[in-house]
Amino acid sequence: MIDLRQRLSKDLLDADYEALSPQKKSAIDLIADQRPSGIDPQLSDGRTQWDKLADAVAQVGGSWRFIIGFLAGLFVWISLNAALAGPGLAFDPYPFIFLNLILSMIAALQAPIIMMSQNRQSAKDRAAAEHDYVVNLRAELEIMLLHDKVEDMRDRDIVARSEALARQVLSLQEQVSALSQALEASTGGRPDNGPKED
Repeated sequence: MIDLRQRLSKDLLDADYEALSPQKKSAIDLIADQRPSGIDPQLSDGRTQWDKLADAVAQVGGSWRFIIGFLAGLFVWISLNAALAGPGLAFDPYPFIFLNLILSMIAALQAPIIMMSQNRQSAKDRAAAEHDYVVNLRAELEIMLLHDKVEDMRDRDIVARSEALARQVLSLQEQVSALSQALEASTGGRPDNGPKED
């Protein structure tokens, strides 16, 4: 089987199989084994519960619902404390120090969680791009193989037609020769000088 892989890599990529990159080896292996590319195993969902939680936080934190809800919560917090400041019942009076502490904690926790989700997504995107490269390379190599096969068929067809034409020409030459001999025999071996003049 390694001979087939070596031959394919030489014919299609003009390089030794062992010198190929892992992506190119994968494409040659798929062609040699004649199996479909399939889904890259790295693209399957192998996330842990914490990864799923980080993705959910990133999805919610990066939505308009979150922004509008967060602004509404700030408005309620500030309005409630401003309204309760008159009777002295405000639980976070102006300058809203407790609100600043909560906002700082949310930002400190939300930013790394979103970054973890983005890092995982970029790794997934890289794996998808690599898989796409292998699939595209395989398709290109398969097209090259098909082109070579069509060219071989065309060459064989041209050779077969040339041989058939050569046989027909030879047959025609034999027929012309036989007719010439028959004509000479009927005229007695004398050349025919055309019609006689009176």
